[in-house]
Amino acid sequence: MAPQPFPPTIGPVKRRYRPLRCLAFLLISLIIFFGLVILIFYLSVRPTTISYSVDDAHIRNYNLSSGELNATFDFTLLAPAPIYYDSVAVAVWYDDQMLAFRELPPFYQPKRNATRLVLALSATAAPLLGPVAEGLKHDRSAGEVALEVRVRALIRFKVGAAKTKHYVMRVYCAPVVVRFSPAEGFQRSFCDVDV
Repeated sequence: MAPQPFPPTIGPVKRRYRPLRCLAFLLISLIIFFGLVILIFYLSVRPTTISYSVDDAHIRNYNLSSGELNATFDFTLLAPAPIYYDSVAVAVWYDDQMLAFRELPPFYQPKRNATRLVLALSATAAPLLGPVAEGLKHDRSAGEVALEVRVRALIRFKVGAAKTKHYVMRVYCAPVVVRFSPAEGFQRSFCDVDV
């Protein structure tokens, strides 16, 4: 029996264009690409949570008379995050009334470093509301006062060689229990941070 010849070919076989398959491939490629970009960014920047604490606090030259307060509040604030501080304002509050306020010059907090801000905030003849004055008198006789330290800063982060846009950071440290006798020591107070 003689071999059968192959049937004649009609031409090249055309593949059907499948737009859904192409679209799925494109989406998977984009997801993988952006995932790699995020992973590389994370590994190069290593973002950490921003945490602050008041490590020490004292009150000096305390005098409360005729509803006016004279005092100096000394605080040591630990700022460990790598941030550009373009403006910083620190205030001491007691029972929803500000007692003292101070602005700090701009500075940069480098990476893998912690800055100890040693602050002296003075209240000079600061008029007090009646309940605030009474509360401070009571706390003075008890030997300690619970204060709130608030920080408001205009900050930028450093990402590689670039800096981000400005953000407003608010730090709330409360209660900061300060003893009128510095010999009794101080217990660290941790702060809440909102950016």
